Amino acid sequence: MVRSENMTARNIRAAVLRKKGGPLKIETLSMEGPQDTEVLIRTIASGVCHTDISMVHHWETTDGPLVLGHEGAGIVELTGKKVKAVRPGDHVVLSYQSCGTCRHCKNGRPTKCRRFYELNFGFQRLDGSNALEQSGVRGHFFGQSSFSSYILATECNIVKVSKKLPLKILAPLGCGIQTGAGTVMNMLHAQKGESIAIFGTGAVGLAAVMAARIVGANPIIGVDINPSRLKLALELGATHVINSCRADVSASINNIIAGGVDYVLEITGNPRMLQLAIEVIKKRGTAAFFTGDGVPDFVPKGKKAMAVIEGDSVPQLFIPKLIKLYLSGKFPFDRLLKFYDFKDINRAMKDSRNGKTIKPVLCIGKEKG
Repeated sequence: MVRSENMTARNIRAAVLRKKGGPLKIETLSMEGPQDTEVLIRTIASGVCHTDISMVHHWETTDGPLVLGHEGAGIVELTGKKVKAVRPGDHVVLSYQSCGTCRHCKNGRPTKCRRFYELNFGFQRLDGSNALEQSGVRGHFFGQSSFSSYILATECNIVKVSKKLPLKILAPLGCGIQTGAGTVMNMLHAQKGESIAIFGTGAVGLAAVMAARIVGANPIIGVDINPSRLKLALELGATHVINSCRADVSASINNIIAGGVDYVLEITGNPRMLQLAIEVIKKRGTAAFFTGDGVPDFVPKGKKAMAVIEGDSVPQLFIPKLIKLYLSGKFPFDRLLKFYDFKDINRAMKDSRNGKTIKPVLCIGKEKG
């Protein structure tokens, strides 16, 4: 590993996973400073995503202690000498990591980066090292591990944002909200008058509802088991909602639009809903699936199934677009957020898992002072 002049270690506070199912415990760790291509960020806030929660409950002893978190936002404190995109004092939102050098990255398709899985789920830097090695803990989850007072990132997964908006509001844009909206706008390219059903109206699904309204889709059908979330879906742009515990989803959709919908976003991961997603799309319709093993083995001829990765979004382009839509009042994603102190991280995860909170945001540092 090539070490830069900025490699001085520092103590950080991080929520460490050492036991399957948690709880996460905030500990003091030693973290190396940034390499030449890295940026050191003082964390202000981090969203909590269901991917983080899933990692907690699927952790194995062989994984070793981990620092999770991948919807960070903060203030640049130090940059490596090869970094040009930001400088100390800049406000940034963090998203998924990519290598920046493969064919897909160079062609503007970082979600197809040939090292995508390795760099986002491998708990390592681009060069394979680990800045938390001295503490016996693995970091760099999605190139950030944002459940921490400081983050190391690269130019590939940071997005410079205006200092006029609170970072605690912008933090969740880096994954879940970007994924939901991006699937509608960037993957499916839904058009005015096209029909869409969204199975699961959590943070990802509600972001998709708002995006569908922006592009003029009609009807927009929200499907969930949580009445309060369905109510919010109607407020945010859904034209119809279906409680799948109380109604036959297929029959209800057919009553709304005969012949099926153009698009389905299947976010729940429920096996019954996975198959239903294929059934309710019309001929030449598309079903988008959000779980890695969720795409059905059999898709009838004339229908299409797609696996979603970050909504096929380029963060440096799409996150500023979402912020602009938010400022115009068209994308009020702040209505999904609930804020928690960093020390209450386990409660935030529990509230998200049981449906009490749509999108928890951890307040980790102070934006001013």
